[in-house]
Amino acid sequence: MIPRETIASIMEAARIEEVVGEFMSLKRRGGNLIGICPFHKEKTPSFIVSPAKGIFKCFGCGKAGDSVRFIMEHEHYSYPEALRYLAKKYNIEIQESEETPEERAAQSEREAMFNLNVFAQKYFCNILHNDDEGRSVGLSYFRERDFLDPIIEKFQLGYCPDKRDAFTRYALDNGYSKELLVKTGLSTEHNNILYDRFQGRVIFPIFNLTGKVIGFGGRILTSDKTKAKYLNSPESEIYNKSQTLYGIYFAKNEISRQDRCILVEGYADVLSMHQAGIENVVASSGTSLTTEQIKMISRYTKNIMVLYDGDSAGIKAALRGTDMILAEGMNVRIVVLPPEEDPDSFVRHNPIEEVTRYISEQSKDFIRFKAELLLKDSGDDPIRRAQVTKEIIESISVIPDAIFRASYIKECSRILDMPEQTLMNELNKKLRAQFRKANGIDENVVTDEKPENSVEQPPMEDVLPRTYYVERDLIRLLLNYADENVMLEEENEEGQAETHAYSVASLIIDDITNDGFSFSDETNAEVFNIFAKALDDGEFPDTNFFIHNENQKIADLAADLLATPYKLDNWEKYEIFVAGESAVLKDLVIETVYRFKGIVIDERREEALKALQNEQDADNQMIILDKINTLDKIKKILNEKLGIVVIK
Repeated sequence: MIPRETIASIMEAARIEEVVGEFMSLKRRGGNLIGICPFHKEKTPSFIVSPAKGIFKCFGCGKAGDSVRFIMEHEHYSYPEALRYLAKKYNIEIQESEETPEERAAQSEREAMFNLNVFAQKYFCNILHNDDEGRSVGLSYFRERDFLDPIIEKFQLGYCPDKRDAFTRYALDNGYSKELLVKTGLSTEHNNILYDRFQGRVIFPIFNLTGKVIGFGGRILTSDKTKAKYLNSPESEIYNKSQTLYGIYFAKNEISRQDRCILVEGYADVLSMHQAGIENVVASSGTSLTTEQIKMISRYTKNIMVLYDGDSAGIKAALRGTDMILAEGMNVRIVVLPPEEDPDSFVRHNPIEEVTRYISEQSKDFIRFKAELLLKDSGDDPIRRAQVTKEIIESISVIPDAIFRASYIKECSRILDMPEQTLMNELNKKLRAQFRKANGIDENVVTDEKPENSVEQPPMEDVLPRTYYVERDLIRLLLNYADENVMLEEENEEGQAETHAYSVASLIIDDITNDGFSFSDETNAEVFNIFAKALDDGEFPDTNFFIHNENQKIADLAADLLATPYKLDNWEKYEIFVAGESAVLKDLVIETVYRFKGIVIDERREEALKALQNEQDADNQMIILDKINTLDKIKKILNEKLGIVVIK
């Protein structure tokens, strides 16, 4: 755990303009900096950095926050990872909680494995470019595959000499232990003799999300049938194949920007597509896709496009695994390449415009693709068509969103030429079976329990409270002007006018709480309560308290509300004067409070009308009618103060 004092030091050192400026070009406009948002596709300069407030805000996609939040969004780091990144950048030492000797030893071993992998990667690269065998065998192979120097350097490709222990001896001579070589899998041991695992192979380093080398893939260049064509590092403390995607480090930002991930099978597929300029692509490296890999992609996008070889005999088998993608709430599209083509060859043999056009035109929604593919094989056989229906229902049943399931049912009804209700009944039967299994209910026991995500009763999406946006307006006023005074004219006991000063915070908080009102949104209410307590204590927290708050929802809200897209200036030379917000602060505060109260009154009136409809007792009906009349009178007063005329 990172101590609070260290976090404060990091935040003080990590000036927002410096952190953002490392990743994007910014131009100064007034007191702010502007640029093109790196988080979405729009090319307009809607991205604002405020050095004075220490925040960024994009008025296109809505993302906002401080330096840590920017690093989290841009690099897709967790909060602790972003803090460590900034701490390293500004040479701030992080003294975390005391580690046990066992934890220190394990961490030390992990670091040693990372260091050895970097050492190996540099060795393999050096052999590829500077060794006779490396150039004539390894580099020639990459040249034959049309890989150019920039892509070879980007992915740090290499070559391991076709000798028994060339790398192993080199590593031992440089102080690396036999145990470490075996643990990383760079060397194998047989009869107490060490051998190079990747001898005679071209090398593809495998990077994790943060760019560390965690393992290697090696391709043999001979036709020796006794050896595997591709060989990966074995599982280790730092390399877990099921949690790794080849190319993810180089693709993650483009995946996020395009909001789509292209999934291919092999290393060469990734390299060729990157070389062609298609960079939102990763590979499962010939292994079956895993839930962990899907969750990794979901950090950057909910949209996956799977490219299959044109002559792939394993498409149907692969489709069964694709159900896992649907189960994670992802949207899946399928592209089958022309016969005898794979992503690598297709990109190399065609102009990039043709490749992108083909992918765009030939991509099909996964469920639709599966239905059409299976129907083509079933022909007119009713038994096989019934089986196709069950397989498609199986896929739809794993989709967590009920609305999407209902939409797929409608589409499949058209494709299968089958009544929609029949498919829905079958789907609900499947969902009930899944519900029973998940809750340990015996299949033979009759129960009224229904799965919460049944198509018949799709779960309601969260709806924002009606007062949500006016609550935000009030919070914005508190964040910007809580301790500023406004002057109000009031009558004293003798009926004479007197002017009194009230802080914006007291004007908002006292007026709302004294009338028994409260905020509906949880985060808005929490910030309101912080200011209410501060009003009692007599000292308001500054904006940094909210921008860097441990509660990320509060931090996001503060960054969002404190950012402004422009600054109003006085154009004296043209004799044009623009009143700033401060000049009309009193009226703005009062108007916003009244708008909030008006919405609450409307809600209470609607509740009273519903209660009146359901009430049978005459006395209670009179009580409710009296309440409605009172609410109407209050609303009329509020409308008059706001200058609203209601025409009936």
